[in-house]
Amino acid sequence: MSKKVITSANAPSPIGPYSHANLATPGSMLFVSGQVAKDAKTGELTLTDTKSETRKVMQNVSAILSEAGMDLSNVVKTTIFLKSMDLFADVNEVYGSFFKGDFPARETVAVAVLPLNVNVEISVIAVK
Repeated sequence: MSKKVITSANAPSPIGPYSHANLATPGSMLFVSGQVAKDAKTGELTLTDTKSETRKVMQNVSAILSEAGMDLSNVVKTTIFLKSMDLFADVNEVYGSFFKGDFPARETVAVAVLPLNVNVEISVIAVK
């Protein structure tokens, strides 16, 4: 098994020692690092409201998937980290709008704090 690092110019630069994603071959499993609502071009965070923040997170995830020749239909597993479970309904509504059925497996957990003090972080695993 080998790994190929995936980097997208359309997703924000990692804020630490990690890659946007790693593609494990053969088998083509893509492991996408947790994404936050940071704009790839300006570096600014989108924290105006939970729905906008979640939308930007999903756009960043989608950009990385695209770089690997995949899209959200390839996602088999997601992990959603929330600053508070009070955000669940808004995040769930926006997250769900990005999928067209055959939803991936998922867990959603509340944590004490997230990088850059964001409210939402999402990571995914996808397969070709």
